[in-house]
Amino acid sequence: MNQLTQADLLPSDEYERQREAYRQTIINLKRRRRISIGEKITMVFENRETLRFQIQEMIRVERIVDPKKVQDELDVYNALLPASGELSATLLIELTEAETMKQWLDLFMGLDHGQKLGLRAGGEIVYGAFEGGHSHDTKISAVHFVRFRPTLSMVTALADPAVRVALSVRHAGYEADTEVPWAMRQEWLSDLQA
Repeated sequence: MNQLTQADLLPSDEYERQREAYRQTIINLKRRRRISIGEKITMVFENRETLRFQIQEMIRVERIVDPKKVQDELDVYNALLPASGELSATLLIELTEAETMKQWLDLFMGLDHGQKLGLRAGGEIVYGAFEGGHSHDTKISAVHFVRFRPTLSMVTALADPAVRVALSVRHAGYEADTEVPWAMRQEWLSDLQA
């Protein structure tokens, strides 16, 4: 997927004029790219448009005008773009109750190590590779960045609506599976061809 550049971004005043319509377009796009795995894990599969929106919003909220600082934002978000043959996602551990947050986060310790987050297409499975730096021995973040590298036969399976495709979590403190809807699979196929 091509990296985002400053030329891909709207100037702040133009972004303000287009923001509501653009925001609605991205909300609709993210609906097709968001999936829950059980009650506590949500994944949003990222692409150029979802990340461009996040950059535009960061520039807007933080009132960034210096081109060097805009480039810093581009560098951060470009690192999240899926590479060729890859899917990338933001994984969120959905915790809303302050009194149980630490207990749940402790339960998710180690989620980001080993073969715990799987993508199955047909008879094959690949495991998510988590970006480092979001946990250590005693603490885990509620937000992670994950990459999947499906095999060529898995990509063929993704394109066949008759083949079951699922995401799963197999962790000591949490197990869940969810079937991937056809609309999301079409988004994935588009990402894999970019």
